[in-house]
Amino acid sequence: MQRSLDRPPLVVSAPGKTILMGEHAAVYGHPALVTAIDRRLHARFEPMAGSGVRLDIPLIGVEQHCSWSSLLADARRAAEAWERYRQAPSQESFARVRGEDPAHLVKVALGETARTLAAEGTEVDGQGLGMRLHLQSDIPLGAGFGSSAAVAAVLVVGLAAWHGKELDAMTLERLTLDIERRQHGMPSGIDSATVLHGGLVWAHRDDGEGLRIEPMTSTPPWLRQIRIFNSGSPAQDTGEVVAAVRRLRQHQRRRFDGAMTAMVEATRELRRGLLAPEPMVVTGLIPLLRRFQAGLEDLGVVPAGLQEVVRQIEAEGGAAKISGAGALGGPGAGSLLIAHPQPERLAEWRFLDPLEPLDIALGAPGVQRHHTA
Repeated sequence: MQRSLDRPPLVVSAPGKTILMGEHAAVYGHPALVTAIDRRLHARFEPMAGSGVRLDIPLIGVEQHCSWSSLLADARRAAEAWERYRQAPSQESFARVRGEDPAHLVKVALGETARTLAAEGTEVDGQGLGMRLHLQSDIPLGAGFGSSAAVAAVLVVGLAAWHGKELDAMTLERLTLDIERRQHGMPSGIDSATVLHGGLVWAHRDDGEGLRIEPMTSTPPWLRQIRIFNSGSPAQDTGEVVAAVRRLRQHQRRRFDGAMTAMVEATRELRRGLLAPEPMVVTGLIPLLRRFQAGLEDLGVVPAGLQEVVRQIEAEGGAAKISGAGALGGPGAGSLLIAHPQPERLAEWRFLDPLEPLDIALGAPGVQRHHTA
């Protein structure tokens, strides 16, 4: 490994993701169909004189220097706070995990990865050689596109590669998920697995309760007929929404079970359609999306205003569902997937004007290292 100021930069990128079906159900061990998208986050690692890490994250207005000891301390504090949250989930205990630092996720990712590398015999604090880290992204933030998982993935893979290491798949998946937990509480692990693997994947729990990812080799033609809109950032973060659904399960079990059954059946039927000898067409997808969206509405994670938009889409012969955790209230709930036999007609629907259309392709590759000059 070259450890000098003239070593070339290292660039690592990861895609965002969108959930076709399975959000919330996956938290309780049920399957999901997820695809990587062609919006990516890039991390650029460069050498600098001195020690520690210089963070350059213009997207959130962060430019500061951190010592490795402070990054390790941040990771340790967040891990301890998360363990307390896991034992007694609440909005207050989760707030103590997140804190108020806008660079919280980046610092935790660097600290956790450094701790893992140290356990394998690699110290990250080079003598007289620091690291400059620049992050840039075209993944929409707060819209259910997995930006947090992408940050975790590029920093785990990138920091290890910067020190001449390649973590095994099990360590990589575990570490990426642990970091995402510090940002979202108790995520299913689907986001982190999808941004690492890329493509279209079927995610489900195996008998040992681990998350299994099975790439779907076929590319269904209806993927090209799905349009994605950003309805706006949710008023609540993912951790809060997941906690609210958990409370619904505790206090209104019949309602919860009914919604979950409908969602799981729609997801499994969609997979059967993907594997069928005759490819499923968009007219077969539309009723499945409607059933899953109805389940999400029963869980209380689709704001009333967005439900009205979905009803209008259905009246036009299409279907729509949120992708991601959704929201408990407010105007926005992240990304909205819309399917219609004639997707060009969406441009005529004035009721979609408040939403932001996103030019996104589905089925993108996972984490990648890029050559630099």
